[in-house]
Amino acid sequence: MSELNFSKDKKLILSMIQPTGTFTLGNYLGAVKNWGPLQEEFNCIYAVADLHSITVTQDPSALRKNSLQAYALLIACGMDPEKSVLFFQSHNCNHPELSWVLGCSTQFGELSRMTQFKDKSAKHADNINAGLFTYPVLMAADILAYNADLVPIGADQKQHLELARNIAQRFNQRYGEFFNLPEPFIPKMGAKVMSLQDPTKKMSKSDENPNACIFILDDKDTIIRKFKRAVTDSDTEVRFAEGKDGINNLMTIYSVVTGKTLEEVEKEFSGKGYGDFKLAVGEAVADHLAPVRNKFNDLMNDKAYLKECYTDGAQKAQLISRRVVSKVYRKVGFVDR
Repeated sequence: MSELNFSKDKKLILSMIQPTGTFTLGNYLGAVKNWGPLQEEFNCIYAVADLHSITVTQDPSALRKNSLQAYALLIACGMDPEKSVLFFQSHNCNHPELSWVLGCSTQFGELSRMTQFKDKSAKHADNINAGLFTYPVLMAADILAYNADLVPIGADQKQHLELARNIAQRFNQRYGEFFNLPEPFIPKMGAKVMSLQDPTKKMSKSDENPNACIFILDDKDTIIRKFKRAVTDSDTEVRFAEGKDGINNLMTIYSVVTGKTLEEVEKEFSGKGYGDFKLAVGEAVADHLAPVRNKFNDLMNDKAYLKECYTDGAQKAQLISRRVVSKVYRKVGFVDR
């Protein structure tokens, strides 16, 4: 196992992603692009949350493939296995072990009020399983197994983090102060990228229109084709203004990937039509994402290196979390191993 280079002077930040598909351009420019720099400021732990994914029925071969791709994508987007801990959730048994103990400090009523349980139960009425009900406890264990200080969250995760804090607080009251109360981390946000077909809505991988969303692993021709079909307006002038949602969206994207201000973009395309502009945006985005695509392809062609990384990452994760879980076991009264 390579040396764990965590500093005692830095706060620990933990983030996990489910292997549910490739990042969109919106995911990348809005958040993922900014994750890499966090490694200089924090001790970072990143994991692919494959245990969480099976609350919904999965095809085993697809899950295995998607999980490996998600791991490779983290590295391709700038997560460095030498600076951060990168692993698969299922490769660290301390998560489910701690989850059982924490579940005994969680009230049934708390779990029954979880919004995502209600939502997913409605969507998957034929598979309302116990894991779907208790997975917020496993999520709390993911965080508390490392005594994480900070957790990057979106609006849909606030309730889960609050539950993790409640569980930690209840454990501390019962057994003595031990767990940190994790705080939400609001990372620096990048551009808010909208749908290419309905620029009043955020870009989403679940959009039924295949031309509405750019995936960061789309090839150059696909990216350019989708931008050429992007919805604009009846005007012909490339300018940022109210009522020009489609052009505003394209200008924002072009600005982020080229580093040019909106004013510079307007000057560059003064007197040019929307066709030229959409082509330029497509080419700029494709070129911007090329290093990510190339790195991802290289990683997927080197399974031995990936295995070396995730095995090493799991060992580091186990080392950190085992210390925490061992102390938890002692506090609740289990006989030492």
